Amino acid sequence: MENAVLITIGDEILSGNTIDTNSNFIATELKNIGIKVSQIFTISDEIETIKKTLQTAFEMGDLIITTGGLGPTRDDKTKKALAEFFNDEIALDEATFEHLRNYMEKRGRSEILERNREQAFVPTKSIVFQNQYGTAPCMMMRYNDKLSFSLPGVPYEVKPLIKDQIVPYLKDTFSLHYITTRIVSVVGIAESILADIIEDWELSLPENLALSYLPVGTRVKLRLTASGDDESILNQQLEEEIQKLFPLIGDSIIATTEDKIEKILGELLNEKKLTLSTAESCTGGELAKMITSNSGSSNYFIGGIVPYATEKKVKILQVAQETVNEFTVVSERVAQEMARGCQQLFGTHISISTTGVAGPGKGEDGKEVGTVYYSIRINDREESFKLYMPHLDRLDFMNFVSQKIIQDLVGLLIND
Repeated sequence: MENAVLITIGDEILSGNTIDTNSNFIATELKNIGIKVSQIFTISDEIETIKKTLQTAFEMGDLIITTGGLGPTRDDKTKKALAEFFNDEIALDEATFEHLRNYMEKRGRSEILERNREQAFVPTKSIVFQNQYGTAPCMMMRYNDKLSFSLPGVPYEVKPLIKDQIVPYLKDTFSLHYITTRIVSVVGIAESILADIIEDWELSLPENLALSYLPVGTRVKLRLTASGDDESILNQQLEEEIQKLFPLIGDSIIATTEDKIEKILGELLNEKKLTLSTAESCTGGELAKMITSNSGSSNYFIGGIVPYATEKKVKILQVAQETVNEFTVVSERVAQEMARGCQQLFGTHISISTTGVAGPGKGEDGKEVGTVYYSIRINDREESFKLYMPHLDRLDFMNFVSQKIIQDLVGLLIND
């Protein structure tokens, strides 16, 4: 089993009202056990569309996984499509119904069991994987020597089904290759220039290693993927190739083990035993959110504040009103005073401040949308920066700025 095809079913995905996070998660989990996703389809909940897509998918892959489209009513189109495609019929599965009964009773919802009874009806040829976190089961069906899994669409139901049941089943049933990945994070070099610098190294990579360039903000992630039968040999291969990069771009490498910039920061702060606090205006707490998304962040992140209104910057962070009057609230001087006030307020080694205009309208002082000043204080050392990103919408602006700030802090700590 080498290739998989994912099918996301549901008009809510096509309309843009719901983001498909399931496909990303499933593709990652499959990659970790040596199965490559060759195609992802997003389709409407219509019987003929589902059947046609299943036919195409089985022509492309050995494993088909669908998510979504499974409802509690008898006119469930996905189940009907599965039954027709596999030349099967739908009937009550007693084991699934008993599981559903226990699930409802444990949650004090036995009075609605009858309304959900239809979810215990499944294609008779299917093997059921019971859903521990919802009412719709996962159904596995065979197509010649290929497999199809049909899952509900709710992410917190999909994840445990994949991790706890489907992946172990695939590992136990098939002889799978290992796929191992390492990420090298590079800053300060444009992607095109980076590609030129490491071209000879890239061309000399072993055949079982593949390289991808993944720009994230102003950082480039070099993703090295190795495939083979022996995981320890693959890890050794990856490490040897990464070491060859240091003579070429060593000064620009900020990490070779972690992927996300907030995790890289967390490792540095723990290693150096430093604490951190934030004072955010234009990023609206996005910076603190990113930092605290990392497990163990309580070891170094002391707290954050979002003094959005100018008077709160003055009252809470002790920004001088005279500074605001002279330089405006979106200025380097205000960012610096915010960082000082934040450092004093929380008593941390490091503080970060942001002030700017996220849009869509201009700031109260007339500054253009996309303007941001931020300041980083490390003990008594202070570094201030300005960005102008007018092409980004509000949420992308907040995310990009937060990513860039953490990246800059990582760079300062590495070179400190």
